[in-house]
Amino acid sequence: MADRSTWVVGHGRPATHIELTETFDVVIVGGGAAGLSAALVLGRARRQVAVIDAGAPRNAPAAHMQGFLSRDGMPPAELLAAGREEVQRYGVELIDDEVVQVEEGLIVRLAGGKTLGARRLLIATGARDELPEIPGAAERWGRDFLHCPYCHGWEVRDQPIGVLATQIGSVQHAHLLRQWSDDIAFFTHAQTISAQERTQMAARGIDVIDGRVARFVVEDDRLTGVELDDGTVVARTAVFIRPANFPHADGLIAQLRCEVDEHGFPAVDDTGRTSMAGVWAAGNIVDPRMQVITAAGAGNAAAIAINADLVAEDVSKSG
Repeated sequence: MADRSTWVVGHGRPATHIELTETFDVVIVGGGAAGLSAALVLGRARRQVAVIDAGAPRNAPAAHMQGFLSRDGMPPAELLAAGREEVQRYGVELIDDEVVQVEEGLIVRLAGGKTLGARRLLIATGARDELPEIPGAAERWGRDFLHCPYCHGWEVRDQPIGVLATQIGSVQHAHLLRQWSDDIAFFTHAQTISAQERTQMAARGIDVIDGRVARFVVEDDRLTGVELDDGTVVARTAVFIRPANFPHADGLIAQLRCEVDEHGFPAVDDTGRTSMAGVWAAGNIVDPRMQVITAAGAGNAAAIAINADLVAEDVSKSG
């Protein structure tokens, strides 16, 4: 258990005494693959660590995760349960709560009323996907309405696959999925496709279907087709999109005043260090394209950098 103490926060304003519930070397916001991997490294480094998790992982709708060496096919919830058990062996404190505010001096306020102090902060809250407003889309998400070919392509190989155009890059997504099936239908939906793009897709055997998508057709809890506005139904058993992505808990990033890239994701160096002193970010909050294994690696790297930074601070204070 970390210490209970009082911190003085000022930084150019009248000093304010804040009664802290607990203080930690590192507070990690987000208990997914990145956050738990960082907690594991820091716990083993004998740091006092708290992981704050609101319990809403991005991959919760998926039945299995893929591409994680030795864990291929494991349900995401099982990985997180195993990770939580592992980090607790090293004294990491798990707090099921939501961060509502971060103040100067890395003072972390939780929805449940606790106020935590941290020497360093790691943001690992992940990303959120913006889905098209098509009936059936949200219900099928992560099941047979998918986004990552490397996560789900093998499971739907050789099936009739649809690709729904939602943004720039959708055409490339269709070409990528051509590796997994020779029956690919590209639904232009609200996108304008150039003549060259049509020619290239035709050359690779990808059917281009014009018209807006009205709904996904579902029978016996399985996707069976895509219906257009004119009533035409194109038989499909899986549909992929390249969704728009946004950082989860972007309000927290704004509070911290971290520099962000053109898409609103925190700008970080190779270790995950942000522009704000004492704050790191790792996982999908930095790059929404990261798979679970990549996010875990990013959390590992951030943890090593954070520990080194704490050591450097300890040395400087020792004189």
